[in-house]
Amino acid sequence: MLIRRPADVRSSEITPESVYLDRRRFIAAAGVAAGSIAMPSLLGATRSPLGASRAGDDKPNTWEDITSYNNYYEFGTGKDDPARTAGDFRTRPWSVEIAGEVARPATYNLEDILRRFPPQERIYRLRCVEAWSMVIPWHGFPLRDLINWVQPTSRARFVEFTTILAPDRMPGQRRGVLPWPYVEALRLDEAMHPLTIMATGLYDRPLPNQNGAPLRLVVPWKYGFKSGKALVRIRFTSQMPGTTWNVSAPDEYGFYANVNPEVDHPRWSQARERRIGEFLRRPTLMFNGYADQVASLYSGLDLRRNY
Repeated sequence: MLIRRPADVRSSEITPESVYLDRRRFIAAAGVAAGSIAMPSLLGATRSPLGASRAGDDKPNTWEDITSYNNYYEFGTGKDDPARTAGDFRTRPWSVEIAGEVARPATYNLEDILRRFPPQERIYRLRCVEAWSMVIPWHGFPLRDLINWVQPTSRARFVEFTTILAPDRMPGQRRGVLPWPYVEALRLDEAMHPLTIMATGLYDRPLPNQNGAPLRLVVPWKYGFKSGKALVRIRFTSQMPGTTWNVSAPDEYGFYANVNPEVDHPRWSQARERRIGEFLRRPTLMFNGYADQVASLYSGLDLRRNY
């Protein structure tokens, strides 16, 4: 499977946003009109696992919204810094090291991974701890497919994700804003959940540099900082790893980082959020609206203490 950089893609090959949205409306209408008639070739490429009651009733943000307003401190702390400074970041060739408690530890070429796990569309909400949100049509593959293939050992309980360390290409890493490289982690059962994906694109296009190219984690029920970008290492461990924000500011950023409107950030409320592109704020949904799918992962866990 060939993944090209945005600069390699002719404008005539890019799916316009209006066509993309019209395609989704057509698919929805066709599903209603056809009743029980199956459309596997069309629906298989565009189905979201959330169903209409989750992301289907939320209009995706525009390409401009998604690619111009970003948290990505490796390219700067301003929301517009990544779009301005990440353009020359090289994402090919790219490899990912699989390490730790697995039967198949090795360094794998990203193209080989994508041939084995072809990306499909997933429309998920992204909720950031600064109380803003977006709806993004990601393209990616379930992380659990990769996990099952590398075969974690019985000792594996957590999965750690590490971003590339490249201060020559990432100007933000030349500043001591955070300890680099950026590290995040999930419990193994969270990583195995079908909503957790490895994203490689959005809006039928390769993932832009400012959005985490060429490979990023997406965990839609957690705050956005959990979703590490430009990943080069995935390590399976028996012990809970230290994660960048939790180590840097443990009173503000917990390991779990589940979206919870009842637990405020020490410096602002998380009860309401502003969808980028909208003026008014809306109530924040528990687990970012995915409670039906993920709440059972935390049965018996005090979500105020384990924020």
